[in-house]
Amino acid sequence: MERRGMSLPTGPDALCFDKDEFMKEDFDVDHFVSDCRKRVQLEELRDDLELYYRLLKTAMVELINKDYADFVNLSTNLVGMDKALNQLSVPLGQLREEVLSLRSSVSEGIRAVDERMSKQEDIRNKKMCVLRLMQVIRSVEKIEKILNSQSSKETSELEASRHQALLIVPSPLLTGQTLERIATEFNQLQFHAVQSKGMPLLDMVRPRIAGITAVLQQSLEGLLLEGLQSCDVDVIRHCLRTYATIDKTRDAEALVGQVLVKPYVDEVIVEHFVESHPNGLQVMYDKLLEFVPHHCRLLREVTGGAVSSERATPVPGYDFLVNSVWPEIAQGLEEKLPSLFNPGNPDAFHQKYTISMDFLRRFERQCGSQASVKRLRAHPAYHSFNSKWNLPVYFQIRFREVAGSLEAALIRGLEEAPAGSPFCLLASHKTWSSLSRCWSDELFLPLLAHRLWRLTLQILARFSVFASELPELLETIKPKLEMIGFENFSSISAALEDSRSSLSACVPALSSRVIQDLSESCFSYLKGALEVPRLYRRTNKEVPTTASAYMESALKPFHQLQSGHKDKLRPSLVQQWLEEALSESTHRCALLRSPWKRPLGIPRYCETVSDVLSSVKKMEASLKRLKQARKTAAASPVGPSSGMSDDDKIRLQLALDVAYLGEQIQKMGLQTSNIKSFTALAELVAAAKDQAATEQP
Repeated sequence: MERRGMSLPTGPDALCFDKDEFMKEDFDVDHFVSDCRKRVQLEELRDDLELYYRLLKTAMVELINKDYADFVNLSTNLVGMDKALNQLSVPLGQLREEVLSLRSSVSEGIRAVDERMSKQEDIRNKKMCVLRLMQVIRSVEKIEKILNSQSSKETSELEASRHQALLIVPSPLLTGQTLERIATEFNQLQFHAVQSKGMPLLDMVRPRIAGITAVLQQSLEGLLLEGLQSCDVDVIRHCLRTYATIDKTRDAEALVGQVLVKPYVDEVIVEHFVESHPNGLQVMYDKLLEFVPHHCRLLREVTGGAVSSERATPVPGYDFLVNSVWPEIAQGLEEKLPSLFNPGNPDAFHQKYTISMDFLRRFERQCGSQASVKRLRAHPAYHSFNSKWNLPVYFQIRFREVAGSLEAALIRGLEEAPAGSPFCLLASHKTWSSLSRCWSDELFLPLLAHRLWRLTLQILARFSVFASELPELLETIKPKLEMIGFENFSSISAALEDSRSSLSACVPALSSRVIQDLSESCFSYLKGALEVPRLYRRTNKEVPTTASAYMESALKPFHQLQSGHKDKLRPSLVQQWLEEALSESTHRCALLRSPWKRPLGIPRYCETVSDVLSSVKKMEASLKRLKQARKTAAASPVGPSSGMSDDDKIRLQLALDVAYLGEQIQKMGLQTSNIKSFTALAELVAAAKDQAATEQP
């Protein structure tokens, strides 16, 4: 029966969907569910669908009862049908034999056609091979004809201009237009030669192809050099276009580098000049930067790297600054100026490195586009040049300078600071000067910023140790100072107190930052409690017996702090950090104690667990209502289900997680009573667990 002839029973008005949606030709389940989810929750949609399903079953029973007589007559009309079917078996067998015979004939015909088509395909492939070889021979002969005519013309001109000496006729130097004709034909020759690879005839023609290649390359090189020397833009354009046609742009860039760039670089990069003049390195780099505007103007104009005065279309595919100029400059600096990269003298190394990086930035600004700069920074010569600077060795030398002088000052104890210093003690003065030196223009390098920052922290830590040992040291040397008549201990005590006060003032802010980082790291994993319902809801998973995996990950930052830094931090300070971080991770709302803290009202683990339990309770109530509705509609009562429900598994898993958290807190030497909201959290999950056990049938 077609859908248009069917009618569905009318349902309650409170249904969240239209029953006529099921009768549409383009009915789609996913679209139906997605559309309903915009109005109601999935649980309500499921309840409405089950209600309407029961209405459909009732309507079907009524329909059968209404047409019961027709169903009875249907069995009566089938009497004697087996005899009629037996009478049809003989003609059907004959028809089957005829069909099999026809199928065999058709198969033989198809096989014969396939064989003929295969032979034709083989003939077609061989024909294509012959045509390609013919095209190769035709292209070779055409190019040789052009070369011979050009050679004969130049030979006649040389014979006419010959004087007394006997001149040897050189290889022909082709014109730009002739080269473009040859290049176009040579491109086709290369294509067909690749397609005909392995053919014996191609091996016979290969020497002639090699000769054409040599003549073409020699002519291109000569023509390009002639165009550069005569500053002929048209010749350069024809030549570069021909290089691009035969896919030899890199050969042109290499030729420019060897013939045009290398002599200039060899003339400018002279180690004796750099070492003998006070500003020799800067002068050398300035001369290298002058090469591009003075000697690459025509090349950049033709290839579109600079603003052209003509309206001719630029030749794409070239980047002479990246592939010709920079490799020769980098190679010249590495080979002819090896002392440039020597870090033995840190002051000279810093100066050379700073000037060289400035030269590199100025060279990048000469590139025509951002894409050219990216190609330059990705070039192997660029990476090779940067890797020559041994920055780790330079830092080690500077580290020994800074740390050595600081340590020497700290060993000298309570020696007074030099005159004019804002500090009273030499140790404080040297600490500040060491910190300032790390970030001074004479020492700082951008690529060493992370190392210098670590050194800064090490200097502060070392001075902190020194400051904490001062009182004991003062008590030790005080009797000896009294023996020599020294009585001004008030200035020493005041200086020490100022140093300790300034350092102590940093402790609260640093502690708050540590506590915040620990809390954030912990809670990022404790949020895994939101995933517990998904693990047990309708998954038929076994009853949980251990804590969730996210609990182990959440406590890793605390274990790392307690075990990895126990030799550097006081146990009382570590305990304070752990307790406050755990309080913030489990507390219902984060407290605002410093500028780095979260704002008031941010939920933590306690509220997360509470939300999960509330959601579980709502879902459980909804399922109970649905189950009660099913019992009411069913003909016979349904017995109680056995085993633990999914909701009880969720509650049990949360209880195991909280219990595991409490055990780990105690193993870390902390008291759960000092952790805010932990007691409330434990009571919350325990109450939920007990309620589930009470309601269990």
